[in-house]
Amino acid sequence: MKYLITGGAGFIGSNFIHYLFGKYPDCEIVNLDKLTYAGNLDNLKAYEGDLRYTFIHSDIANPKAVEEAMRDVDIVVNFAAESHVDRSILGPDEFIQTNVVGTQVLLDAAEKHKKRFHHISTDEVFGHIPLDEHYKFDEQTKFDPRSPYAASKAASDHLVSAYYNTYGLEATISNCSNNFGPYQNPEKFIPRAITNVLEGKPVPIYKPGNQIRDWLHVEDHCKAIDLVLQKGKAGETYCVGGQTSEISNKQVAMKILQIMGKDESMLKEVADRPGHDVKYAVDWSKLKKELGWAPQHSFEDWLSKTVEWYVKNESWWKPLKAGVEKFYFKLGR
Repeated sequence: MKYLITGGAGFIGSNFIHYLFGKYPDCEIVNLDKLTYAGNLDNLKAYEGDLRYTFIHSDIANPKAVEEAMRDVDIVVNFAAESHVDRSILGPDEFIQTNVVGTQVLLDAAEKHKKRFHHISTDEVFGHIPLDEHYKFDEQTKFDPRSPYAASKAASDHLVSAYYNTYGLEATISNCSNNFGPYQNPEKFIPRAITNVLEGKPVPIYKPGNQIRDWLHVEDHCKAIDLVLQKGKAGETYCVGGQTSEISNKQVAMKILQIMGKDESMLKEVADRPGHDVKYAVDWSKLKKELGWAPQHSFEDWLSKTVEWYVKNESWWKPLKAGVEKFYFKLGR
């Protein structure tokens, strides 16, 4: 089997490449990545010179590059996306170009060459849930994006569905909750908290710290994607989440501090972002019922493993950290 992985140098994409080679050692992978700030070839050093692996430095919005990359593959998995809400607020243009136009270019090529297509999306397309409500997002939830990032992903989801309905493209979509784990850029909440503690810096929490997320370890996510590719039904959407109980961002930060032997004095409240969604919760019962998926470990176990990874891999995250903090300094956070 030969895969085209777009955005394969990013956090989730590179973890999926590691997963595929681990589970299917005879597979071949083409990785097409633009290498924005979020793409990092150090994530995939293990495959430099590996004949099973080909890297193409290009943009999914480049029709010629996409055409060449897709020609000989069997399956396309689209991870390529601009994905940071704060950055989408500062500059929506790149999000529209990559997440909407880029997806359309991929779909055109996939339809032309009759490829199996899977699109990675986010639960943020559904909007947010009031803190005092206890329902969860599922595959029937109406889209209500609240940031330029979420709106661009909602548009791309609609495009994928339209290509299935209009052209019969063998396509599926998965909407995942907040991922964490190895190789995640330290701009994100959990790795930023961990690396700040390692550097002796405060852990910033958006006020008032009661925001709730549904945390999904990236390895569990990779297994879910594989199951959708193997058993999923064309035209279907699958929600992927990791939590069985609610946990606030402040509680997550406290768990990290506890794991690392620190106390609450290292927390620092910072100004909230504009339009900050207060709560996400994902109902992943369809994925469990139809495909047999469930998280391998508890959130606490995965969080401990994630802390351990960042402790052992300072040489990976340290070069990225200065740029991250410069960005947040501009935001006053």
